[in-house]
Amino acid sequence: MKYPIGIQSFAQIREDGYVYVDKTALIYNLVTTGKIYFLSRPRRFGKSLLVSTLKNYFLGKKELFKGLAIEGLETEWAEYPVFHIDFNGSNFTVPGTLEEILKGTIKGWEREYGKSQDYTDIGKRFAYILKQAHKQSGKRCVVLIDEYDKPILDVLDTGIKDERQEQLLEDRNQEVLKGFYSVFKAADDDLQFVLLTGVTKFSQVSVFSGFNQPADISMDSRYEALCGVTQAELEHYFSESIQEMAEKEGITTDEMTIRLKRQYDGYHFSKNMTDVYNPFSLLNAFATQDVQDYWFRSGTPSYLIRLLAHTDENLDELTGKYYDPQEFVDYKASVEKP
Repeated sequence: MKYPIGIQSFAQIREDGYVYVDKTALIYNLVTTGKIYFLSRPRRFGKSLLVSTLKNYFLGKKELFKGLAIEGLETEWAEYPVFHIDFNGSNFTVPGTLEEILKGTIKGWEREYGKSQDYTDIGKRFAYILKQAHKQSGKRCVVLIDEYDKPILDVLDTGIKDERQEQLLEDRNQEVLKGFYSVFKAADDDLQFVLLTGVTKFSQVSVFSGFNQPADISMDSRYEALCGVTQAELEHYFSESIQEMAEKEGITTDEMTIRLKRQYDGYHFSKNMTDVYNPFSLLNAFATQDVQDYWFRSGTPSYLIRLLAHTDENLDELTGKYYDPQEFVDYKASVEKP
């Protein structure tokens, strides 16, 4: 079995025969019942693969979905103009990086769809592009933004200044993003579907305040398994892998399943409390046939570590407390409430 470790391209996973846990029935429900969404998940939890899957779906690439659940649900396979921004690979601790990425991305789209001579503001330029793409294709646009919050999290609580603007870089990046995301309000008529993914949902008074509020599906029971692997999926897709690990360890398949569950299924994303396995750790465990702490080695939440350095909170006490669910629905990560 081929495990797609570090591969976030849906097309490559499907074309090269890697194992794919079929989420397309959930994806079909997502795209046919709403319009603007926000999804928060930990790093290395499958957000980028979800975005890639949506991109290929909206580009009408029916052949990639052969044999998956959505094949029996979708009948049109229409092609839409898709605008994809991935903030994953950049270092935003350097002043001006965010502006350069957005300007370069917008220029590329302007070469394809045309440029307005009336606007210099990046948000208005993007709104014009969306209108032109809608007009030229006859289809509304799809916007997919992966790790929308990385330009802020990279610099939050670092004290780095943007000397040109004479302000903290975290404030500058927040301003730039707020202006850019405000496009979704102005371009509402030109939008078919919007998804923003990230680790943190910043409060509505900051980044999200400039546009129509997205439906936050981070703790929505309908989409709790949109990323990650459920118990049923583990046993369906990876039974052979579990058996191989069990034989290597000299234990039964049931014992190996329990060991994997104890190590990797500690995530819950709704009141249903459905156990969701960390996919990055699970795939690494199968590939190496060794149960280790793979996620923490590669996905350490550096901002959280910076934030905890300011607090007197006892970490042992943090894990035993009850927290009101509302605290996780609409918040801004802060020193006061790590």
